[in-house]
Amino acid sequence: MRDEVARLTLVALEVEKRYRKSAFGLKNGSSFYKTVLELGLIDGEIESRKRFDKLASYNTGEKVHLKQMEFHKCLKRNRWVFGGNRTGKTECGAVEVIFLARGIHPFRNNKGPVSGWVVSLSKQVQRDVAQKKILQYLNPLWIEEIVMLSGKKDSPENGIIDYILIKNVFGSTSTIGFKSCDQGREKFQGTSLDFVWFDEEPSYDIYLECRMRVLDKKGELFGTMTPLKGLSWVYDEIFLNQKNNPEVWFIQMDWNDNPFLDEKEIEFFENSLSTDDLDARKYGRFSGSQGLVYKEFDDRVNVIQPFNVPSDWYDGISIDPGLNNPLACHWYCVDYDGNVYVIKEHFEAGKDIDYHAEKIKNICKSLNWPTNNMGYYEALIDSAAGQRTLNGVKSVAELFYERGIAVNTKVNKDLFSGIAQVKSYIKNSNGRARLFIFSCCTNLIREFKTYFWSSGDTPVKKDDHCLDELRYYLMTKPSPHARPKTYLEKHKDKVAKELMRKKRLYR
Repeated sequence: MRDEVARLTLVALEVEKRYRKSAFGLKNGSSFYKTVLELGLIDGEIESRKRFDKLASYNTGEKVHLKQMEFHKCLKRNRWVFGGNRTGKTECGAVEVIFLARGIHPFRNNKGPVSGWVVSLSKQVQRDVAQKKILQYLNPLWIEEIVMLSGKKDSPENGIIDYILIKNVFGSTSTIGFKSCDQGREKFQGTSLDFVWFDEEPSYDIYLECRMRVLDKKGELFGTMTPLKGLSWVYDEIFLNQKNNPEVWFIQMDWNDNPFLDEKEIEFFENSLSTDDLDARKYGRFSGSQGLVYKEFDDRVNVIQPFNVPSDWYDGISIDPGLNNPLACHWYCVDYDGNVYVIKEHFEAGKDIDYHAEKIKNICKSLNWPTNNMGYYEALIDSAAGQRTLNGVKSVAELFYERGIAVNTKVNKDLFSGIAQVKSYIKNSNGRARLFIFSCCTNLIREFKTYFWSSGDTPVKKDDHCLDELRYYLMTKPSPHARPKTYLEKHKDKVAKELMRKKRLYR
């Protein structure tokens, strides 16, 4: 490390020598001579700083990796990047570690010395990936001490680092420790930490141990990984966020997000990988054994924040009934261009018809949803709701009607044409989305991510209540609502009617 510092320090002197040669023949001591030498000193300093401090040029040039910056800007305490190979995910993890350890994070409230871990799958992977990236962005002048597990600290890139002491800008030193999952859970106990970075997916027991390590300091976890293990615990706990933890956040990166990748290189890798491998290694997508039904669904596009929807967009309600199973109900709107918006959700299990009917009517009242001429709210419902069971004299449809909800059981339940219709709304032939789901409809969003093909040609019949009633609604082929006329258009119609009236009078 000392040799590297000395070598880099000579850079400015070498540049200065080049400028001295340029100044040869000029009058010594002249203002022009001094200016040339001063430029040499400045350029030498700039060049040496670039060589020393790669962090200073991170995402500051003409090309900026926007998703890396989005990750750094997020203030959640459990952040993850799901990315393919060479998408830049590991790089932003390493930079985040240095930001925190130095106390120079551009988007957070910085503090004095901190302690954190970098967790890799093995010591060899640590050396070749996470450790290498950190050393690449870590200015040698910031290093107070390096303690090695193996190898020499004068060339830490060739050995295995135990921990690094880094000068924090607020004084004293921060500690970056290195751990590997192959050490076992016991090696992750006892320490209180400010942060943990997982480079690739750890086992769940190690994740839980690390979560305990940051508990008392209100620290943070962040991970960067390619989802090669399929639908693991990360899929449930982070990607689906089944526990609705408000501190969980993720972003997905693919090759097209990395502005520093060459287009020919992308094409080469695309042609060399299978479709399934592309899902994980290019797009950073999770894959089940048979694949997602709705691969087109992208919550960055199809999920939007709620807004005040004009009442003339209100279009329909759709229900998939359930008693012990969940009852799913959504409210649908259509704009003037035919785009469909899912704006409200009712989803509960283990309740009776009285409970569900009251919930649905209360949501309708809160939205000022229109009723029919008889004062009933109208909705679509699974055709099975029209059948009378042996245990009861009335059908589910009749029970809803008695409670003020007129349900229509004549729905198109054809599975394959219905799936095709949903796909066309998620993304049409021109690549444009026509289905937008408010972020408050969490169960519908979750089902899109958990709806997989079975070993046959049909989806797995599990967790599909919301998707079923979405299918019923979209199979009605909702049409665009007429755009309200402006004042001038209304005035024009009025004048035209008056002219027609006068024309009839003078015939």
